[in-house]
Amino acid sequence: MELAQRGTLDMECLKYKITKQGEVALFNFELDEAIEPEDLKKIKLPDPVAEKVTDKAVVISGRGPIWLYGFIIHHFHPCMAVAVFDPRLGKAVIVESHSKKYTIGETININIGG
Repeated sequence: MELAQRGTLDMECLKYKITKQGEVALFNFELDEAIEPEDLKKIKLPDPVAEKVTDKAVVISGRGPIWLYGFIIHHFHPCMAVAVFDPRLGKAVIVESHSKKYTIGETININIGG
């Protein structure tokens, strides 16, 4: 999958794509190079309101350090729910929810193939 958008002008190594799939939005990212914890200060992720995903469960998918995942999960806090894709399960696991529709630990199916 071609990931066209960049995390920020200052941090060109993070590429991402948001794909809406009904009530779910997939935030798929990849890193062009290794990043360090201090690089978090430079990363500008897309605005969930401007992207119109606050009424959706946002699923995060990509290979990166756990602290990057924590940063991204926190960023999408305003959304209805946040989930992390687990390739071993082939599903996303809800890790944060502001809706009775989604519960922590629940799994949801999502097509990450693009």
